[in-house]
Amino acid sequence: MTTTLHIAAACLFDERGHLLLVRKRNTRFFMLPGGKREAGEDALAALGRELFEELELRLDADALHALGQFQAAAANEADTWLQADIYRASLPHPVQPAAELEELRWLALDAPLPDDLAPLLREQVLPALQRLPGNPHAR
Repeated sequence: MTTTLHIAAACLFDERGHLLLVRKRNTRFFMLPGGKREAGEDALAALGRELFEELELRLDADALHALGQFQAAAANEADTWLQADIYRASLPHPVQPAAELEELRWLALDAPLPDDLAPLLREQVLPALQRLPGNPHAR
């Protein structure tokens, strides 16, 4: 039986326009920071909670700009699909991994893609960012 998880995640960009990717402990794939929505929680509330847990980052809701809703196979869970609300924002300061995060990586959007990107990121989010006019994290 296939399960669907509802998540919220963010495309966070540094001052060079590089995209922040995260890898959770004991996993192989890099993905966007964010996570599962709790019962009764909307996407922005879930994203705010997850960004604080994972990166000790607080962003005002008005700093987050909707990129869209996407579906893809989960990278680290068998027979699981993701229904994802994705936002984008500029990082206000450097961040460090916290909670279950093992590693951070910066991705230049014009560089060749590594083979260890989560399906949601590779198949849905990066193409959506490439379709944005001008700077991918511009408001």
